[in-house]
Amino acid sequence: MTTQPLGFAPAADGDVPIRRALLTVWDKTGLVDLARCLASFGTELYSTGKTAALLRAAGLEVRDAQELTGRPEAFGGRMKTLSYEIASALLFDRDRDAAEARALGVTPIDLLVANLYPFGEYRDRGLATGELVEYIDIGGPTLVRAAAKNFRHVASVVSPADYPALIAELTERRGALSAATRRRLMTSAFEATARYDRAIADHLASEREDREERPAPNAPPMRFGRGVALRYGENPHQRARLHPRAGSASPTALLLSGKELSYNNLLDVEAALAALRGHERGHACVVVKHGNPCGFAVAKTPGEALELAWAGDPVSAFGSVLAFSSPLTRSCLAPLALDAEDRAARRFVEVVVAPAFDEGARALLATAKNLRVLPLSVDALPGDDDARLCLGHLLVQDPDDTLFASLRTATSAPFTPDAELAAFGIRAARAVKSNAIAIVRRAPREGLQLLGMGAGQPNRVASARIAVDRARETLRAAAVDRDAPTLSDAMGKAYAVSDAFLPFADTLETLADAGIRVLLQPGGSIRDREVIARGDALSVHVVMTETRHFRH
Repeated sequence: MTTQPLGFAPAADGDVPIRRALLTVWDKTGLVDLARCLASFGTELYSTGKTAALLRAAGLEVRDAQELTGRPEAFGGRMKTLSYEIASALLFDRDRDAAEARALGVTPIDLLVANLYPFGEYRDRGLATGELVEYIDIGGPTLVRAAAKNFRHVASVVSPADYPALIAELTERRGALSAATRRRLMTSAFEATARYDRAIADHLASEREDREERPAPNAPPMRFGRGVALRYGENPHQRARLHPRAGSASPTALLLSGKELSYNNLLDVEAALAALRGHERGHACVVVKHGNPCGFAVAKTPGEALELAWAGDPVSAFGSVLAFSSPLTRSCLAPLALDAEDRAARRFVEVVVAPAFDEGARALLATAKNLRVLPLSVDALPGDDDARLCLGHLLVQDPDDTLFASLRTATSAPFTPDAELAAFGIRAARAVKSNAIAIVRRAPREGLQLLGMGAGQPNRVASARIAVDRARETLRAAAVDRDAPTLSDAMGKAYAVSDAFLPFADTLETLADAGIRVLLQPGGSIRDREVIARGDALSVHVVMTETRHFRH
């Protein structure tokens, strides 16, 4: 590796070329691809311990971080990157401090890639505090905060989810990163360290409270910043403000383009991200309108997921909020037809939310001048207790993180449910306001799709009727005869999911009349036996999840 000169990148409000990068991560997902991209543009790579070993095993030339510090790793790995030299390399102002840095022999670092010890994972294993403290990261948060503070000159990357968009931008800009990207990464970095410290503090506080025999959950120690005025509240005659939570960036400050976020936009963005919570396989897209997912799908690409989700209810999707689980490229957004010559062919949405957007995606979305473009992932959701004001008091509960306790077939005919489709359907129903019925299917090209949902009805059978009508419309529009000769046969391949138990058999009867042959519900009604018997009589497999998902 050729040693580069002490090059400072003073173009703080423009592109910063990445000449040196420090990579020190716990989660090594996708790191080799990012490192290869950096190396292809001549970036010097510095690393530590197992991260360095991984990169060398991949054939990359990597320098040890101790070349920067002049000291070896020590104290069982507790001291690796904590040093005057590395902190200085990240912190010094390339314009103001350049001469002083040269005099001190400080080697500038332009990119930090660091994610933190998984404190939460080891906390959940039940480790004693004496063992758990070994998984409290010290050097990582220190470096992340240093790099983030100096975002005008340094990029700080804390999540593997950002790597694809970074690789795309580095390739497009020949080894440099834009000011907009550095600012976005800075926000993500401070959000990550704030969540990390909050998780540690909350766990230690809960240990103390357990010893003091206090009931859980306890009210989270919430602190909020100065409010930002919104255009109006839910309705034009209502004034509204957004007070960002201390330690978190306000969503209004993250917008890449478009009009300012409204009160209703913010509620729908939260609902959309909550729907994506727990997603693991493939790429997910959710279409939210008035707090409910009118479209939801998983597919092999974000673009295919968007097509499937939109098809779930194209009428309701007009003026909706779209949220994706994956970073977006321009091609992913083709179904929106934003660049169509015929303006009537362009699909109108209020907000597009994704973990990241490449330059092509940002440019396309910016052509719709009112379309709000918001770089947020599920990580933006608070990880602590769910809290809201009620009658002027603070009402607190644990988050609804348990998807299901079982998938037990209660009817007599042998049946093993499709676990992946069942989990998708339960996530969809969990995101719908109660009473909720969601009808889902396996779509073409290995996709999962919400066919229709019934939301917010005072009785469950009314929600079932709405969900059936919507599912039938979706299947008719999708040419169901590809896989099934009749609409009823196509419905027979779908799963219906209820967010709560069935108090009577009428909901099951409504679904069975439409052709549904699999119904998931929590159970727990005094009439469970009647419902199960009716399922047997109508050839409907009734699967008990033993977990309710009311949403009010």
